[in-house]
Amino acid sequence: MCGRFSLFATPEEIANFFSVRLPEAGSTRGSGPRYNVAPTSEVMAVRQSDDGERRELAMLRWGLVPQWAKGPGNGPLMINARAETVAEKPAFRGPFRSRRCLVIANGFFEWKKSPQGKQPYYFQVDGGDLFAFAGIWDVWKGGAVEACESCAIITTTANDVTKPVHDRMPVILEDQSWETWLQGARDPVPSPEDLQRLLRPFPAERMSAFPVSTIVNSPKNDVAECVVPFGTDA
Repeated sequence: MCGRFSLFATPEEIANFFSVRLPEAGSTRGSGPRYNVAPTSEVMAVRQSDDGERRELAMLRWGLVPQWAKGPGNGPLMINARAETVAEKPAFRGPFRSRRCLVIANGFFEWKKSPQGKQPYYFQVDGGDLFAFAGIWDVWKGGAVEACESCAIITTTANDVTKPVHDRMPVILEDQSWETWLQGARDPVPSPEDLQRLLRPFPAERMSAFPVSTIVNSPKNDVAECVVPFGTDA
């Protein structure tokens, strides 16, 4: 699974990297440097605008709340969707068809079991560049309660870099796949087969990993030390 990640690029860097316009001030609350992003946090994502004319940045609650749910906080916390079943599960199949997004990150964490306990590892792409998880999103509306836009990150089998630590990894989309992934209901919709072909392990040769301090174990610790190689002064 993917249960923690980082995003510390500036909004300007993110907008340039994903070719989107910066939204109005205040609409990307919580978009400052985040070194230890945990479930139920607001995360930054790229999605297709309602009119289908452009990409837009959005802040989404991490932990999908389906349209038919009783509300946020009711039911299981669905932070991940398995690539193998995302097109079939009732909570995910609607968003998978027409509400897909890119969840933005600088890196992610997994924990390796050892006799001394669980050791956290930090995973990067291309030496620390921005990248995009394959995500799905939904919107829940419930009477007088404020609408909740939420998301889940899709996972797949591990590649050779993540396998020594965990048998699953988040789906990381290469930039040439973004356009297909973001196509919505107003576009020529990709076939389920086309989408499934994108949900594969990321090339291991473009990834790296290193152990980090157990300070990351607590989501209360949202500091730069979370992404520093363990036992060094880097």
